[in-house]
Amino acid sequence: MTGSPPPPEADAADAMKGRGNAMEVFSVFLKLGLTSFGGPIAHLGYFHREFVQRRRWLDDAGFAQLLMVCQFLPGPASSQMGLAIGLFRGGWRGALAAFAAFTLPSALLMLGFAAAVSRLHHGLYPAVVHGLKLVAVAVVAHGLVGMARQLLPDVRHALIACLALAVAVLAGNAWGSLIAVGLGGLLGMWLCTHARAPVAAVFPVRYGARGAAISLALFVAGLAASLVLPFSTVPTAPRIASAFYQAGALVFGGGHVVLPLLQHAVVDSGWVGPDTFLAGYGAAQAMPGPMFSLAAFLGAEASSGLPAVVGAGIALLAIFLPGFLLLLSVLPIWNQLVCRPWAARAVDGAGAAVVGLLAAAFHDPVWTEGVRAPIDLAIAAVGFALLAVARISAAWVVLWCVVAALAVQRLM
Repeated sequence: MTGSPPPPEADAADAMKGRGNAMEVFSVFLKLGLTSFGGPIAHLGYFHREFVQRRRWLDDAGFAQLLMVCQFLPGPASSQMGLAIGLFRGGWRGALAAFAAFTLPSALLMLGFAAAVSRLHHGLYPAVVHGLKLVAVAVVAHGLVGMARQLLPDVRHALIACLALAVAVLAGNAWGSLIAVGLGGLLGMWLCTHARAPVAAVFPVRYGARGAAISLALFVAGLAASLVLPFSTVPTAPRIASAFYQAGALVFGGGHVVLPLLQHAVVDSGWVGPDTFLAGYGAAQAMPGPMFSLAAFLGAEASSGLPAVVGAGIALLAIFLPGFLLLLSVLPIWNQLVCRPWAARAVDGAGAAVVGLLAAAFHDPVWTEGVRAPIDLAIAAVGFALLAVARISAAWVVLWCVVAALAVQRLM
């Protein structure tokens, strides 16, 4: 007589019980940090191949359920997944090793780009910067279309997105983004009646409810401090930390959704000009690893009275920290939280709202700063087609837009 088979969540947990060490985790994630081109969606493919198919640190069920957690929370989903995998494999040291190895290559490249931009003000520089702006037009348009298809399945979701767009445009600041996401979550509990809670998983974390509560308290304290710090046009260290923490705490969907929040943080405040902002965003598309490494570029450019590397480090840590704290607070209690129907509906509504936020950012500053002539529209349209139809890496779109902008400058 045989017993009943274990439930799927037990199988998923068993597959994640393997233990390694921090150096092992670091070496694997360093390779991914150097080679993972294509943005957060592509990163998930790299992770699945590396950790499910090759190394078997997780099985398919465990991977899928961890992905659900990271999509449920604000923050950079691929980096959150990396932190969690490092935590499962190597404990706290493994989590830190995963974050550092996956993030440092792109962060150092963006810091180097910031140093180069400050020295390039003649010759080819204007065309290169304009080409990077057109990269932003193509990439953000592609991301906006993809998110709309995924997150706006019906008229109710579309109405939430339109309302969020209106709130973001009328408010014109980070509070507008916060209100739009919160309103989207509230409306989602009422309107998104078809949202389904995912199957819960039990993750092999080495801390319990007390550790989760500490992480949540730190997240709330950081967000409260970032919201009450007075506005200033002078980017001191506390204000850089505050602005980037706030952006990282409000990013539902990761990736391109961070654009409007960073725009409010550094462009509307006058810390970074719109040209420099879009040039950095365009350059980030050509980098491996997390797109949130754009924070290193913006922190270096915004530094006032600080060494560029210090501003970059503050911005980088501040933008990643809130998503990581939320993840750590949820992992031990995920199976109790996500089974509640209201939570699934609220996340569904917040997801629809971020489509509206991204649409607002696409109009201003991406479109208004990038497309100034019909030839600009043609270059950006080809870049969009390369992403949407040819499905090639964003690095090739960067090459196309920059080369085309240089050619137009020469011909003009």
